[in-house]
Amino acid sequence: MNNHTSSLELSHFPVMLNEVIKICSPSKGGKYIDCTFGGGGYSKQLLKFPKILVKGIDRDVKVKEIGKSLEKKFPERFKFYQTKFSQLDNFSKDLVDVIIFDLGLSSIQLNDLKRGFSFKSNENLDMSMGLNKISAQDVINELSELELKLIIKILGEEKEAARIAKNIVKSRDEKKIIKVKDLVNIIEKSKKKNYASKINPCTKTFQALRIFVNKEITELINGIINATKILKPGGKILIISFHSIEDKIAKYFFKNFSTNKSKPSRYLPEKEKNSVALFNQYKNKVFKPTKKEIDLNNRSRSAKLRYAIRSQNKFSHPHELIKKFKIYLDLEAINV
Repeated sequence: MNNHTSSLELSHFPVMLNEVIKICSPSKGGKYIDCTFGGGGYSKQLLKFPKILVKGIDRDVKVKEIGKSLEKKFPERFKFYQTKFSQLDNFSKDLVDVIIFDLGLSSIQLNDLKRGFSFKSNENLDMSMGLNKISAQDVINELSELELKLIIKILGEEKEAARIAKNIVKSRDEKKIIKVKDLVNIIEKSKKKNYASKINPCTKTFQALRIFVNKEITELINGIINATKILKPGGKILIISFHSIEDKIAKYFFKNFSTNKSKPSRYLPEKEKNSVALFNQYKNKVFKPTKKEIDLNNRSRSAKLRYAIRSQNKFSHPHELIKKFKIYLDLEAINV
């Protein structure tokens, strides 16, 4: 393993690792999928249990070396795939026991200032997690003012989106926006000063652009649907989210497709009333990082962990999930 790979691993902190291991019960053995692999924190911990087989997936080419080094260490028990988790059902034909989704931006990605995720960067705007067709620079310079406003408002939950979008267009009419610092200056000039806020004024806009560039909501929804297809009855699906849209999707999916879902309205179409319960009784329990973990890794502070257990029912496509979050899917489908 080279020094570059070692430094990547050291910069990675798997969030709520103890809680994840406790929920998974790996001492029983089984087949696991770790999405996204990142620095391999969950996979390495799981592989300490001798009866565990793990597939790690990640779209990020930068972590491929870590995945390949773990393959050499555990040639019979670990396999790395560079792909998106929306492709889960294409590379795993066997039913699995546990699937872990660790969403959002990894420390490895954020710490690499050349990738343009951090507003502290002085590099080109990019924000690509890997296997992308577009960059943040393309989005900022090519989309209309209305499209930018909707992306920033809906995906970033930014109240001042209209002013930010207007000033982006005004600025790019004079000169193409290339560097992170150029976008930071536009956002800071657009936002009203809020001295009480602890959040950087650029946070929500950067979140929105990153989500759009990487089609994160589309990936998540397709990923959890396909994960449910390949999960054994009694198998567990865990979702660790970092912002409210992700958590909203996880909560809705687990709650509305479980055996204890609320009784449907009598006005709903018959096919929606009879949607199959994909999960056993969902307890709606949310796990959050301890104060000790937040002190050690401040980026974990917004994390939420939910999990559900697959029912015995045959898979039936959860069309209502697509319908419920259509606004986000339509937004991410905008062509650049």
